[in-house]
Amino acid sequence: MNRRDSIKALGLTAISTSVILDACKQPESKTADITTPKEEDGKEAGREQWEIDRDKRLKAETYFTKHEMATITVLADIIIPKDNVSGSASDAKVPEFIEFIVKDIPEHKIPMRGGLKWLDVYCFNKFNKSFIEASSDQQISIIDEIAYPKKAKPEVQAGVTFFNRMRSLTASGFYTTEIGVKDIGYAGNAPNQWTGVPDDVLKQYGMQNVKV
Repeated sequence: MNRRDSIKALGLTAISTSVILDACKQPESKTADITTPKEEDGKEAGREQWEIDRDKRLKAETYFTKHEMATITVLADIIIPKDNVSGSASDAKVPEFIEFIVKDIPEHKIPMRGGLKWLDVYCFNKFNKSFIEASSDQQISIIDEIAYPKKAKPEVQAGVTFFNRMRSLTASGFYTTEIGVKDIGYAGNAPNQWTGVPDDVLKQYGMQNVKV
């Protein structure tokens, strides 16, 4: 599963049928870009003071455990690995983005924590170890079971729902960073140089000798 396959699969959805992860059935919320423009004096442009204070408070809080963050990092880098075009999801600080988003949009909290727990339980049942302790091949074998909703077996539907959310958050975080923007080749607005009306157009209207 490469980066482009991951993004292509981003629009796929699935319905969870597992009781252990009933929380994963909750509808996903839209993610937000946590980056904000800065003014020269260091203040954040276009934001109220209460928004700035709220962001500082959220960033000071911790939701995920170290084990959960380590698992999120592994998953994010599986979804968007480093290649010859750009860095990986963790290079773009996507795990930190996800940590912030679940605090900013609490609807993500239970589904993400439940999904991480499901992943560990499923991996332990298969390989007698947690997901981050599993080998790369073992990790990918599990991801292959839950990354493609239309091919997934009923017994892993909870994992499918969790991975859909994880993939969406990863893509949202990655493609709102400088690394992600460069990865898709977006150049943004750029000034053009206008050298005047083309000669063939001037000739067409008999204005090639007209001086302005």
